[in-house]
Amino acid sequence: MEEERKFSDICGGRLALQRRYYSPSCREFCLSCPRLSLRSLTAVTCTVWLAAYGLFTLCENSMILSAAIFITLLGLLGYLHFVKIDQETLLIIDSLGIQMTSSYASGKETTTFIEMNKVKDVVINEAIYMQKVIYYLCILLKDPVEPHEISQVVPVFQSSKPRLDCLIEVYRSCQEILAHEKATSRSP
Repeated sequence: MEEERKFSDICGGRLALQRRYYSPSCREFCLSCPRLSLRSLTAVTCTVWLAAYGLFTLCENSMILSAAIFITLLGLLGYLHFVKIDQETLLIIDSLGIQMTSSYASGKETTTFIEMNKVKDVVINEAIYMQKVIYYLCILLKDPVEPHEISQVVPVFQSSKPRLDCLIEVYRSCQEILAHEKATSRSP
């Protein structure tokens, strides 16, 4: 079963949350950000090239125009490949673990997997960001030496920064799966 709902990020931008229920013990959440705007891309490119043309008219050196074109193209490729994330996915399977995937605008993907026996809990935490209190979903990892202690906090959906209403939906589903996993691991 798949359903999609619209939410907003902490800055008011649009986000789409796709929820896929594969079974009671397996769910996937895909948070999609808007694609790169052609308007903003054109505005930045024109600004850089106009500034380069202004310098060219003052210096009469064609290397300035060539450098501006080269720097703009490299900057755009770097932004698309290393910065702009189009989609973040959280896949949780109660007997296996949690997988987080980030898909960049260039097509590159990064994946992180956390085994379920290392997961202590999934919580909503708060932080101060740009003079605002924001909420974020994070995974608490067990300390290997002291199982009742927390060794690490792993934030989820770092790039999209969804608001609390979106996080609550994902949190509730994660808690259902964690409760299901604890119930099945305790039964003989």
